[in-house]
Amino acid sequence: MKVFLLEDDDAIGMGLKYSLEKEGYSACLYKSKADALNAWKTGEYDLCILDINLPDGNGYDVCKFIKEKEDVPVIFLTASDAEVNVVMGLEMGADDYICKPFRVGELMARVKTVLRRSGRSKDISATADNNIKIENMIINTAEAKVYLSDKESGKEKHIELTALEYRLLLDFVNNRGIVMSRNKLLEDMWDVSGEFVNDNTLTVYIKRLRDKIEEDPADPKIIKTVRGMGYMIEK
Repeated sequence: MKVFLLEDDDAIGMGLKYSLEKEGYSACLYKSKADALNAWKTGEYDLCILDINLPDGNGYDVCKFIKEKEDVPVIFLTASDAEVNVVMGLEMGADDYICKPFRVGELMARVKTVLRRSGRSKDISATADNNIKIENMIINTAEAKVYLSDKESGKEKHIELTALEYRLLLDFVNNRGIVMSRNKLLEDMWDVSGEFVNDNTLTVYIKRLRDKIEEDPADPKIIKTVRGMGYMIEK
């Protein structure tokens, strides 16, 4: 997965490049509008992360240029969450935006969400047979089925999940190692299901999911609670 990164601040740019590459992405960093336009190659990038304020222009111009070439996902970095900035970016075809200062973990989660929505996501944790293994749980992404392996017998038991339970589980898996806040989970569930999921409903779904996949739901080993922050599946 290759990311086109436009950020004029050296510290932020190098930090983002390092964080993206640590997550398994390839990142190309550019620092100005001119450099970005000259370097752009159609069909080469899976995602663009564009700073809005640049020394020789703005990220809106770069986004417009890129969108005229191909429909590649775009995330804006902005120093202001003013509604006019957000609306302008979204109207130009941006898929998401994040305000500075931001936590790297939050940005990485948004990157994965945008890639998943666009159909460009590639889960590097899946094996060649489309199986993702966590503890004694096996997720077959090709069949959208979940199994639990009995440690003593070695046999696998198919676990029946509802569509929303399965999507919730995949959200955790695709963001493995990242703490998912309740607000972020609610946002993702709304995006993928098209159904209204409120905070109480989310609590119910997490409990049901744990009841089905955890050996001891009262002491979960797969979906862990990070007190005061949210939930996560560790890497």
